[in-house]
Amino acid sequence: MMQAVSPRQGACKRILAVVGTRPEAIKMAPVIRALQSAPWADVRVLATAQHRQMLDQVLDAFGIVPDIDLDIMAPNQTLPELTSRLLSKLDEVFARERPDAVLIQGDTTTVMTAAMAAFYRRIDVGHVEAGLRTGDLHNPFPEEMNRIVAGRLSRWHFAPTEGARDNLLREGFDPASVHVTGNTVIDALLDVVQRDTPLPVEVPEGRRMVLVTAHRRENFGAPFREVCLAIRDLADRHDDVHFVYPVHPNPNVSGPAREILGGHDRITLCPPMDYLPFVAAMKRAHLILTDSGGVQEEAPALGKPVLVMRRETERPEAVEAGVVKLVGPVRDAIVAEVSWLLDEPGAYAGMAKGVSPYGDGHASGRIADILGRDLIG
Repeated sequence: MMQAVSPRQGACKRILAVVGTRPEAIKMAPVIRALQSAPWADVRVLATAQHRQMLDQVLDAFGIVPDIDLDIMAPNQTLPELTSRLLSKLDEVFARERPDAVLIQGDTTTVMTAAMAAFYRRIDVGHVEAGLRTGDLHNPFPEEMNRIVAGRLSRWHFAPTEGARDNLLREGFDPASVHVTGNTVIDALLDVVQRDTPLPVEVPEGRRMVLVTAHRRENFGAPFREVCLAIRDLADRHDDVHFVYPVHPNPNVSGPAREILGGHDRITLCPPMDYLPFVAAMKRAHLILTDSGGVQEEAPALGKPVLVMRRETERPEAVEAGVVKLVGPVRDAIVAEVSWLLDEPGAYAGMAKGVSPYGDGHASGRIADILGRDLIG
């Protein structure tokens, strides 16, 4: 649905905030709210709905209603199809809205195409969570390419950490364009963590809960089967542990997950959780197994050890802090590391520090202040 463009008032600058997926919505929501409270900003929210249901429930949790909805999601769409449709639709919106700046977050196809469409219209772009890099163009795929392209086309680079800033400076970006703000995911997490949201699944009394998220494209096939086999091995070995795995609907994930893990009395497979119930699940978890980027940022702030089932991470700060560890999509490594944390209280305590290197909850206000300073002086 596309609503009529509202008139601008006085010296207000129009900021068009673009979101397409659940992680974008989580991390952009506090920025949108900070800008909505700024008297100089005329904020418009554009939802591409690259992920329809998962996007909607996050926006609803933060009380954000899109002004423009492209409803772009289609069954089994390929990356070229999605990219071409997004680029065309976004160009139409940018031509009509004529924003003073476009704000994007992260590394999705929505982010990359929004940066391109804005560039073609000579509109300034602000990139939230800029500077993340693995150094491998194919891992994560296609996110590493998306974030590089978006960065090259942006005027403002809102880096979540000093490490992300250093990545951008090594690539030759103007230091004056790079701003270390902290990660807005911590702003969002602190907003919702105190809400009394019930756990959406039952975990037997007396069992420690291990929360699992696994859905990355580069792990499809044999690596993902290794992940599932490791979880089953762990469930067989530890009768005081219960695994909760919200399974992504992609057949490359749901098929092997249900084949290998289905029917085990210490494994609960459930549909993907909305954001608020997922935060409740992280709070309840003893530890977390994941291939998600956002979980690497959120869980340490809740004092939860995180084992990452990837071979690299664009978020090395938590690894360096000792609260996240890379184990890869490797059956034996996953079993060994999870068992170590389950069986050795000292090892567990060493990772369950309750510290996060990703922010203090004020990143969104810093971003709004920088945009206001540069756009209105």
